[in-house]
Amino acid sequence: MDDRHDTDVLVVGGGPGGSTVATLLARRGWRVTMLERDRHPRFHIGESLLPANIPIFEELGALDKLRAIGRLKLGADFPRDDGSCYTFRFERALGSTPPYSFHVLREDMDKMLFEHARESGVDAREQCRVTRVDFDAAGVTAQVATDGGTVTLRARYLVDASGRDTLLGKQLKLVRRSGRHQSAALFAHYRDVDYSPDDPGGNVISVNRFAHGWAWLIPLPDGSSSIGAVCKPSWLQQRRGADHGDFLERTLAMVPGAPERMTRARRISGVRVTGNYSYACERMAGPRWIMVGDAWAFLDPVFSSGVFLAMYGARRAVDVVDGALREPAREAALQRAHARHLGKGYARFAWFIVRFNSPVMRNLFASPRNLWRVEQGVISLLAGDVFDDRRVLRKLTLFKLIYAAVSLRNLRRWAAELRDRRRQNRLRYTDGGTPADAA
Repeated sequence: MDDRHDTDVLVVGGGPGGSTVATLLARRGWRVTMLERDRHPRFHIGESLLPANIPIFEELGALDKLRAIGRLKLGADFPRDDGSCYTFRFERALGSTPPYSFHVLREDMDKMLFEHARESGVDAREQCRVTRVDFDAAGVTAQVATDGGTVTLRARYLVDASGRDTLLGKQLKLVRRSGRHQSAALFAHYRDVDYSPDDPGGNVISVNRFAHGWAWLIPLPDGSSSIGAVCKPSWLQQRRGADHGDFLERTLAMVPGAPERMTRARRISGVRVTGNYSYACERMAGPRWIMVGDAWAFLDPVFSSGVFLAMYGARRAVDVVDGALREPAREAALQRAHARHLGKGYARFAWFIVRFNSPVMRNLFASPRNLWRVEQGVISLLAGDVFDDRRVLRKLTLFKLIYAAVSLRNLRRWAAELRDRRRQNRLRYTDGGTPADAA
């Protein structure tokens, strides 16, 4: 076997996860090639970051660059049905996360991180689409489609950061749609959207629940707002060929608090639709490969966890790849420990997400009580602190017990919501417009 390699690590995908793992591996002395199928800047959803992102940007040396392109984010508000709202402010979190984060235009942030990786020594290339990878005892061979044709690239290790395209997930047939939670989304950018009544400075994300799902309103750095709705498949199936824009407006009209904030609003982008939202791959890693971010799993974005989980998983994957390349005999053990750790954090977010639109959860979020500092534990969750802080984890466990107790007192409503959730999970929305939907 010819064991000559063009690079030590091939990173497929130039989003936040790919740029994070590429930058940090290059700093450890490895030759790293990162291939992005598109050209930056390119649109991407996921514009609201978590405080737990901030230490990762600081480690990358990119925090000042993020400040320059971001809009300060200080918390998240959850409007009530009566038009009032309650804001969970990050400064009240129990854990050690910073009391702030940022809203960003993803095309600006992703471009910044990609260029930062290049400045850190990564061979970062755009408009290079990896179509297939094959593994052998000495490494991985990737087939790469470029403007000039198809080329072959040899690497010692592969990091799949291809997002919802999930290169290895599809090639190895590892993708499994969630059996517990299904939703789809439609979203666009608007001008002249008023801020939340509880946020005159435009520094929080609004998460507004309604009968068929939930909606987000995010003030962006350029003065526009990202607005979208994550809906039950049964609602989106009623679109029946209607114009995306008309259906989005019809949906937002049902969202408590949204019409009042959008009296002057005008849409400045097309409406994007994506379906089959939640999924996970059966494995996160294997011999000479590892997945990060959405390439492995994607959760409903209600808690803005996507970018954080991608970057956090990428940061942890650096230790796995570095250790495996230096001591190949440790690879399997490193991967198992990494998968266990990431899986626990994902599961903590997922527990809340699956139940988020239930009547019990709506009531608990609308009228929080800081009994035993449980509310502060939930704020820590909203800040992204779901992995290691035992104080936070104890409060989240206590919240689950409170949820169970309240559900027992409202058993009929709880059972009705459970039946509806199971019915929704059997449905499938097939009219999305993303590459992941088309695959």
